Amino acid sequence: KKHAMEMLLTGDMIDSINAKAIGLINNHVSKDLLMEKTLSIANKIANKSAMTVKMGKQAFYIQSELELSEAYKYTSKIMVENMLKEDAKEGIDAFINKRNPKWTDK
Repeated sequence: KKHAMEMLLTGDMIDSINAKAIGLINNHVSKDLLMEKTLSIANKIANKSAMTVKMGKQAFYIQSELELSEAYKYTSKIMVENMLKEDAKEGIDAFINKRNPKWTDK
């Protein structure tokens, strides 16, 4: 956050290598590999349970606004809720049986 604030206030620009080094971006790829990398990440996400991805995204943003101890409590509660879902059981079964999961978003 501090680096982003400095950029906002000063108007200074940084290149993608430095942006990755300070954690502003997750990946640095050449322009010719950008679409391939983007689609690779998108496909990984698309192959997950949509319900679980949604729960994870919501939990991430909510816990990021909480004090550390409250964030731990909140995310622990969400993890337990997630593990009780049918998709969690399906994911475990698929892993054990070395097959692709069939998500139901339940």
